Amino acid sequence: MHDIQNEPDGRGIAIDEVGISGLRYPLTFDDGHTRQQGIAEISVTVALQADRRGTHMSRMIALVHEDVATLTPQELPLALKRGLTLLDAPALTLTLALPLATPVTAPASQQESWQTHDIILTGRIDTNGCTVTTAVTTHVTSLCPCSKAISDYGAHNQRSEITLHVTGTADTPYPLPVHEMIDLLRNTGSAPVIPLIKRPDERVITMQAYDHPVFVEDIIRDISHVCRQKGISHTVRAKNLESIHSHDAIAALTYTC
Repeated sequence: MHDIQNEPDGRGIAIDEVGISGLRYPLTFDDGHTRQQGIAEISVTVALQADRRGTHMSRMIALVHEDVATLTPQELPLALKRGLTLLDAPALTLTLALPLATPVTAPASQQESWQTHDIILTGRIDTNGCTVTTAVTTHVTSLCPCSKAISDYGAHNQRSEITLHVTGTADTPYPLPVHEMIDLLRNTGSAPVIPLIKRPDERVITMQAYDHPVFVEDIIRDISHVCRQKGISHTVRAKNLESIHSHDAIAALTYTC
């Protein structure tokens, strides 16, 4: 059968990215510590040569099915290399997004529940090498230091959304495991978020938050400090979903080793 995608193109225009997105596919996340099954949303793109009419998108599905059905972050560079060969492309980017749940325990009642976090792994390979970025988004409670300082009693608090991106290379693609990233984020802020709590737990968490007020700036600096001590390149963003304002408070920073 004639391969139309491989026909030459005479316009001489290379394409930065072409491929598939929005692919929902079952996979198993397994990094040696955390193992969960779920449905991931996946995109695969390649850089297309100027003299090539098109790419083979069906091969991208085959790559997902055969090489990332079990998603092992440490082995993602191998899948990227195989994809580069399979698609005969100068560059390839693979992004996988999925929810990941961890068990949490209420501080007083010891009730157990599950807290869900959003995980995104992005791998890119080209002539300059391979990078893998692991991103985790989760929520904590933050209490405003200024509100506490100026109030006769009480202080406003809110839920804060934190995202940490950690970048690795082909030699060390997974420098900070997901469970450590989750622990780092949940231990930052004024108090953790726990789905199932009883009244004694609410008392403990409320007082914990009151004793540990933080600004959005404090949150990202605390996380960045830990990552810098570990020698890890990272980006961290935080957003306070403000409870007494009509806006959110945001902060972000990027550090490259």
